Amino acid sequence: MATVEKEGKIAELKVILAEAKGLYLADFTGIDVEAVNELRNKLRDAEVHYQVIKNRLAIRAAEEAGIAGLKEHFTGPTAIAYSNEDPVAPAKILQGFADDGGKMLIKSGYMDGKILAADEVQVIAKLPSREELLGKVVGSVQSPLYGFSAVLNGLLRGLVGVLSAVEKQKGKGGESA
Repeated sequence: MATVEKEGKIAELKVILAEAKGLYLADFTGIDVEAVNELRNKLRDAEVHYQVIKNRLAIRAAEEAGIAGLKEHFTGPTAIAYSNEDPVAPAKILQGFADDGGKMLIKSGYMDGKILAADEVQVIAKLPSREELLGKVVGSVQSPLYGFSAVLNGLLRGLVGVLSAVEKQKGKGGESA
């Protein structure tokens, strides 16, 4: 690769590192072509980018981007999966692929200016999605309101029953007078 090409690739990686909301490094040793294509399709469907990178270029890009601590994770075959939208999606997909028997080893991650260890990435991957969390919040807010409306409904039903009984009793009392 010519020096101009290397400089261009470093600049591209620097932009990726700076703009990605969630970035994860993985070792893809032993993955066959069919499995990689399946993984790439899953990542593409979730709008997650995936590419194999040269470690020397990635180290330089990380240094230029001011990210300390990633250097030690750029060893052996390295691929990056990153998203500019959902910081958790790449972790979920990579971890799901590894859990389903894919020969992928998640090395590290980078999110919100923090370097993540492999075990931290696994914890992030197991978090519920944003939609699931929003659903739980709505359910938590809706449940007390539903209970409150049921109580009010019961009180009104009881009041109507009492008023009806009073009306019947006055109606009977009015006929005998």
